[in-house]
Amino acid sequence: MNLDLRLPMGLMFTLTGVIMSLYGMATNGDAALYAKSLGINANLWWGLVLLVFGLTMTIFGFRGQRRIANEPPTPVAEGQVRRGH
Repeated sequence: MNLDLRLPMGLMFTLTGVIMSLYGMATNGDAALYAKSLGINANLWWGLVLLVFGLTMTIFGFRGQRRIANEPPTPVAEGQVRRGH
C-alpha cells in the first residue's frame, strides 16, 4: 500500500484551518467574543497556522507520492520475503 499519511493529515489540517480562518474573519470586529483572549483574534491566527501547516503536509505528501511512483520496482529473489520499504 502506497498511501502517504501526510496527504490525509494535510487535507484535514488545511480544511480545519480554512474553517477557523473564515470564522475568525467573520467575527473580527466582535470585541466581546475575544475579551477572554486579551482582544486577540485567536480563531484567525490559529486558523492561518493550521492552514500553512496543512498545506505544507499536503505538498510533502504529493511529492512523496510522486517519488514513489517514479521509482523502479525493486526485484525480489525467489523464495525471499520482502519486508517493509
